[in-house]
Amino acid sequence: MTDVAVIGGGLAGLAAAAALGGAGFRVELLEMRPFLGGRATSYGLPDGEVIDNCQHVLLRCCVNLLDFYRRMGVSEKVRFFSEIPFIEPGGRVSVFKRGMLPAPLHFTECFLGLPFLTLGDKLAIGRAFLAILRERDRADLESISMLDWLREKKQTQGAIDRFWRQVLVSAINEELDRMAASHGFQVFRLGFMATRDSYEMGVPDVPLGELYSADAWQRAGDVSIRFRAGVERLDIADGRVRAAMVGGERIEARAFVSAVPFERAGALVPGIDVSKFTHSSITGIHLWFDRPVTALENATLLDRTIQWFFNKDGGTYLQLVVSASHSLVEMPRQKVIDLAVCELREFLPAAREAEVVKAHVVKEVRATYSAIPGLAPHRPSQKTGVENLFLAGDWTDSGWPATMEGAVRSGYKAAEFTAASLGRPAKFLLKDIK
Repeated sequence: MTDVAVIGGGLAGLAAAAALGGAGFRVELLEMRPFLGGRATSYGLPDGEVIDNCQHVLLRCCVNLLDFYRRMGVSEKVRFFSEIPFIEPGGRVSVFKRGMLPAPLHFTECFLGLPFLTLGDKLAIGRAFLAILRERDRADLESISMLDWLREKKQTQGAIDRFWRQVLVSAINEELDRMAASHGFQVFRLGFMATRDSYEMGVPDVPLGELYSADAWQRAGDVSIRFRAGVERLDIADGRVRAAMVGGERIEARAFVSAVPFERAGALVPGIDVSKFTHSSITGIHLWFDRPVTALENATLLDRTIQWFFNKDGGTYLQLVVSASHSLVEMPRQKVIDLAVCELREFLPAAREAEVVKAHVVKEVRATYSAIPGLAPHRPSQKTGVENLFLAGDWTDSGWPATMEGAVRSGYKAAEFTAASLGRPAKFLLKDIK
C-alpha cells in the first residue's frame, strides 16, 4: 500500500510530495489536470509558444521555496537580480539597490538618491522602516489594514502610492486597504531589512512548468504522479480516511494530504470552514512586438495599472503583470490589451514605434486568497480532526501570506505531521531568516 496520497498538484502538494518522497515514504500524487504547478505553471499556445500563466517571482528570503527548488535540482534555473528599476511615465528610470552599509541600513544611500521620491517621501519611508522594527510585535497587526498603519505613521501620499503600494500589492496580491498590516510588516522585515541580499528578486529562466518536469521528479524519491485524477470524495470511517475516490476507483494509503484550493477543501475535508475566504485575482498580459522595445530584464512601473514587465526574449516579448487586478476581471480581452500597450508606451520610448504582432491575456480570477484583516484566526492548521488526513495550501496557517513560499511552507508542515503520524518523524520546514 502507498504510504501517502497527496491530493492536488499545486505547489503546496508538490512540496509535500517531494519532502515525503525524499524522506523515504512511498507517495502517490493525484492531480485532476494534465499538468503540475496549479496557479504557478506554464502551457502551450496553439502556435506552439510556451508561456507562464503569469510571471511568478521570489525573494532570497523565501528559504523554503529555494529548498524545494534544491530538492528538485532546478535551483540553477532561477536568476537573481540585485537591482530593481522603477520607471515613471515618460521613461525616467530609478534603480533600487543595496549600498555599503550593513542591514538594516543598507538602502540608505539608495533612498537618498531615488529621483521618483521627494525628500518628504523619503523621510516618511525612513520613519516607517524604524517603526516596523519597533512595532513588529504589536497585537493589532492582524486586525488593521496596512493602509491604516501607514496613515497612522503619517506617510505621504507619494510614499504610499509610489513605494508601499508598488511593493506590497505585488507581494501580497491585494490592495493596501484590504491587506492585514501583519503581511506588510513581514514583507519588509524579511525581504528588505533582515539581510543585505534578502530583497534580491529571483525570476525563473525557464517556463514554470519545467521546474516540475519528469527529470526533476527523479530526484524526489519514490513519488508517482497520476494526472487527470480528480478526487471526488474521501471515504472516511472511524475517524480515518480509508480511501480517496477517483472516478469510482478507490485509492488507498496510510495517510492523505489534501492540497486543494480552499474553495474545494470545504467539500472534501470534514470540519473545514472556508466561509471567511475570498479570492484576489492576478492578470498576466503577454505582448510580442515586431522589434525589441527594451534592454531591461524587468522593471516595476509607477502610477499606472500595469505594475511590472519581464523581458522574456531579447526585448521583443514582454510579460506584464497586474496583481490584485479587480478592475480587469470583467474588462474584455481586447480592452485589456489596448490598455497594456498604451501604458507600456508611456514607459518605453522604443515601444511607441513598435507594432504588436501577437498578444495573450491570462486572468487568474482565483489566483490567491484575499489577505484581509481579521482572516488569520480562520486559517486552519495542517492537522485536521481526521487522524490520518492533513492539509496543505497557501491559505492554511503557514506563517506566510499567499505566496509560493507560503505554499511550500504549508506543504512542508503537512509533510511533518504526516511523517509523525506514520511513526517516522522528520523535519522539513526551514526557519525564516532573522
